[in-house]
Amino acid sequence: MKALTWQGRRDVRVEDVPFPTIERGNDAIVRVTSTGICGSDLHLYEVLGPFLDPGDVLGHEAMGIVEAVGDDVDDFKPGDRVVIPFNISCGHCFMCERDLFAQCETTQNREHGKGASLFGYTKLYGQVPGGQAEFVRVPHANFGLIKVPHGPPDERFVYLSDVLPTAWQAVEFAAVPERGSVAVIGLGPIGQMATRIARHRGHRVIGVDLVPERLELARRYGAEVVDLQANGHAPDAIRELTSGRGTDSVIEAVGMEAHGAPLAQAAQWAAGMLPDAVARPVFEHAGIDRLRALYDSFDAVRRGGNVSIVGVYGGQLDPFPMMDVFDKGLSLRMGQAHVKRWVDEILPLVIDDADPLGTRDLATHRLPLSEAPRAYELFQRKQEGAIKILLEP
Repeated sequence: MKALTWQGRRDVRVEDVPFPTIERGNDAIVRVTSTGICGSDLHLYEVLGPFLDPGDVLGHEAMGIVEAVGDDVDDFKPGDRVVIPFNISCGHCFMCERDLFAQCETTQNREHGKGASLFGYTKLYGQVPGGQAEFVRVPHANFGLIKVPHGPPDERFVYLSDVLPTAWQAVEFAAVPERGSVAVIGLGPIGQMATRIARHRGHRVIGVDLVPERLELARRYGAEVVDLQANGHAPDAIRELTSGRGTDSVIEAVGMEAHGAPLAQAAQWAAGMLPDAVARPVFEHAGIDRLRALYDSFDAVRRGGNVSIVGVYGGQLDPFPMMDVFDKGLSLRMGQAHVKRWVDEILPLVIDDADPLGTRDLATHRLPLSEAPRAYELFQRKQEGAIKILLEP
């Protein structure tokens, strides 16, 4: 079958790879009909190569049609239309019983001290072949798969794999008070959906980015916006909009590759050029993240406010402004989304023909899988108005 494989820094290729097979009784094979490129895929494309091997299949935002199931899969059958959550969880361990599916103890990667396995996301998270492919094997399918109705276009459902649950959790963790305000730092796909979810709940939203198309899309869904090109210091601009106080909450939706951190960017580049055996401990035991968005989040939130961190970070010893966080009395929550925890709340909104979260108004590009290398380049360079790209195998 055809699949997108990682070959090196900024080098991904569509190649022939072995067709997946049923390996355990709780497996399913899904024929992929749509699969997204995530902002965190760009971390693999740009920074996290030391944790990948040439030939690894990427992608963790997929949906499609069940082709085959193992003997222990009772809840799904060939022909079912399903979405595949990006984290692989069993549904019955200590962590799963507490709805902490991203920490599933059955698929946890203890060797690296990491949580549940993820599709298409490095040795740290299981090195499981991903969904930017014609077919994908889904472990723990009885619990993991999300059944959706036939008929509506894939865009209505594919974001249940990652974007919507991640954005939903980001808003939940932000704990915005009733009639309160939230700043969303970074208006990529997660930030866009977090903006829409917060507005759907009646909150005031201030979106921050430097890409005109992203700012315009957030404005279309009711957000006030701060343009970093025109306002170099986002926290000052946010305070001007909030009587000098700052927003009640902030959602940080950028992560390790934030703009405005040239020294950290140089460190990332230098680490990425090292041999893998040397680079891996540098990433795991040093501070290599670009923290501009995180620092801005702590600065922009009001005293006693909440910061929800959804951007992905990889540094172990990043400098942390502990004095400011302590002095302001901030509450922090963060982590990978526990996808299945939120699906029951989100599903009615994506099934609703009124499409209140605008699922059909997020993807800017729909390209065949064969054009995936060009799609990664467009997304990474923010060219041609690319905000969200869906691939069709």
